[in-house]
Amino acid sequence: MSTRVPPPRVPAPRVPAPPGRPIGSATRGTTNPNRLRRMDRWIAAAHAPALRRAEAPIAVDLGYGAAPWTAVELLGRLRTVRPDARVVGVEIDPDRVAAARPYRREGLDFAHGGFEVPLPDGARPALIRAANVLRQYDEDEVADVWRRLCARLAPGGLLVEGTCDEIGRRHVWVALTAHGPRTVTFAARLGSLDRPSDLAERLPKALIHRNVPGEPVHTFLRDFDRAWAAAAPYAALSARQRWIRSAEALRAAGWPLVDGPRRWRQGELTVSWEALAPRP
Repeated sequence: MSTRVPPPRVPAPRVPAPPGRPIGSATRGTTNPNRLRRMDRWIAAAHAPALRRAEAPIAVDLGYGAAPWTAVELLGRLRTVRPDARVVGVEIDPDRVAAARPYRREGLDFAHGGFEVPLPDGARPALIRAANVLRQYDEDEVADVWRRLCARLAPGGLLVEGTCDEIGRRHVWVALTAHGPRTVTFAARLGSLDRPSDLAERLPKALIHRNVPGEPVHTFLRDFDRAWAAAAPYAALSARQRWIRSAEALRAAGWPLVDGPRRWRQGELTVSWEALAPRP
């Protein structure tokens, strides 16, 4: 059961813009408590070893929106892995930064900025999470943004960029390191999923326009739907069991899944980026 973060009790003053113009454009700002729980849960599991090794466990919630719920929640979830983790929410709209300031506390701060990811003393984050940020950009802008953000990461750092629906039932994200994109993760509340290709509308900007015949991501979702249909008898046990059997069928068919039953039980499935990367 989620706990809703209470609204600020006192108004916050407008935060003046720092010298220089932040890189990027303001998003719609739509946000809800617990919206990014699936992404956070995956980060806390998959990135845990790197977070524990990080010299400075700083995470950035880039483009957190009109309310700071997701930054507050990210801090709590990362601290289950690294108790001294810190989170900085970065927003390009200074009014949103001002509205978030009453939530500042030990380990949690907010800053005005964009894709340049401004942190005090030039610190480099161990994690940048950018959810529902690139949807408004053109596909040909994505690679440059990815390179810019990955260049800000600390050694061993991770960029997680993706899209979800308004209440976090369906989510797809790409995980990147300084060497580029590594994996694509599909995650869903399985009880509300009719078929895996329903996740297509939440594909990240780098993939959403490639869901057409002849592109790898289209072939993957087609095969996922077929595996899901073949696993229909397992629905009598649970949607979770149906998802697990579908994942097993995909692996048997040669799709390079990089996770296993422990993550599949969470309604997740992670595939190597190279298998889904857009054709030139």
